[in-house]
Amino acid sequence: MGMSEDGGGDQTEDEDGLFGRDALLLATVLIVGVAGTGIVRRLLGEAGLNDLGMVVWILGYGGTVLVVWYGWIRPLDIGGPSRGLAEVEESEEETQG
Repeated sequence: MGMSEDGGGDQTEDEDGLFGRDALLLATVLIVGVAGTGIVRRLLGEAGLNDLGMVVWILGYGGTVLVVWYGWIRPLDIGGPSRGLAEVEESEEETQG
């Protein structure tokens, strides 16, 4: 991460578009957490350990949900406007009248 050797790079490796480090990490978490635990669950089920397979899948899938929430969804700023409706209406009245 950081600047390239020619000194002209403000863009970090995390912002390299569709296949940046962040996108690849998210894809890896989803593949391992959903598909990987599903495969392990099936193998355990075929070996006669169906209950253990179910626990592995639940923990793997639940862990994936928590990791995705904590790493990618929680940091998003999805709040509404900081001003209330009354303040917006007051400022509109002042500009119109």
